[in-house]
Amino acid sequence: MKSKIWLSSPHMGGNEMSYVQEAYTTNWIAPLGPNVNGFEADLQNYTQVDHAAALCTGTAAIHLALVLLKVQAGDTVIAQSFTFSATVNPITYVGAIPVLVDSELDTWNMCPVALEEAIKAGIAEGKKPKAIIPVHLYGMPANMHAINKIAAYYNVPVIEDAAEALGASLATKKMGGWGTFGVLSFNGNKIITTSGGGALLSNDEQLIAKSRFLATQARDDAPHYQHTQIGYNYRMSNIVAGIGRGQMEVIDARVAKRREVNAWYKDLLKDIKGITFQTEPSAEYYSNYWLTAILVDPKKTGGITRETIRLALEKENIECRPLWKPMHLQPVFAHCNYYGTGVSEKLFEQGLCLPSGSNMSTEDMERIAEALKGVLRF
Repeated sequence: MKSKIWLSSPHMGGNEMSYVQEAYTTNWIAPLGPNVNGFEADLQNYTQVDHAAALCTGTAAIHLALVLLKVQAGDTVIAQSFTFSATVNPITYVGAIPVLVDSELDTWNMCPVALEEAIKAGIAEGKKPKAIIPVHLYGMPANMHAINKIAAYYNVPVIEDAAEALGASLATKKMGGWGTFGVLSFNGNKIITTSGGGALLSNDEQLIAKSRFLATQARDDAPHYQHTQIGYNYRMSNIVAGIGRGQMEVIDARVAKRREVNAWYKDLLKDIKGITFQTEPSAEYYSNYWLTAILVDPKKTGGITRETIRLALEKENIECRPLWKPMHLQPVFAHCNYYGTGVSEKLFEQGLCLPSGSNMSTEDMERIAEALKGVLRF
């Protein structure tokens, strides 16, 4: 059987074990420690955001952001519908109600028009939203100029889900620093990984200090264990953070490779009718192209669909994945209000993520090319 070509597998840089070994040698195996501090500093320096808290997951980071913004049961939070459920799930953790908005065609991310429509509708019903959560899907920056302008006008804080966008930027400003909070993920398939993990970013020192307090079981400053509020076990371990420090040494190389893979796909498929790519709308946008994503229009491909391609590559042991199924189409969120024109539904129907790992070999890419040529007949 042919070896598996993964959609996006972990890619070590070489120095991760030196940080892990240092933690082992100095017996910093327990949560927190020098690697956690160092990793947070690395993230701050790279994103140019003043403060960072390293956490166990990106989902935990969104949850803490909502708690810190005092979002409570019965409140509403606007979220991008076209995303992974981890963006929206934490809204329900605090008992709040998700309000889902559509995507725009330019970026595939939160549509500013639908966003403002949702805010106005909420205000008219006496339920002004407590937060807005845009997402930078597949590493493509959302239109944060427009989103932030609307958020500022209505005085609604922004939690920027940059889980897939470390290394991307808009107008040279790194993603993760555009909102009251920025959220990162270091899951095993991300552009860099700590095997599992996340981070909460903010320019507000007090908010990040409070996030660290809450993420460490909200233990009060006392010689005994005392708690005056509910906390969480959300902090990153010193071992895991050591992996992250090694990964941060190669982040620019990883972004460059993902962009190279994206350019290779675009050249390979440039003459195929009915195949289009998620593409930077202007020179202001700089995607990390974490995943290369395409749309397949069967009306122009002679009936070939995204599933035709996915299943053909699956037979060759090559992993592909449909684009995210919008949250308003998910049974668990079907009851939520949705504002949009069906853009995300069409993207889901026609969209496919292609293998994009920075560790793909020349042989892997040749196999992918042959498989695509076979199904698309070029």
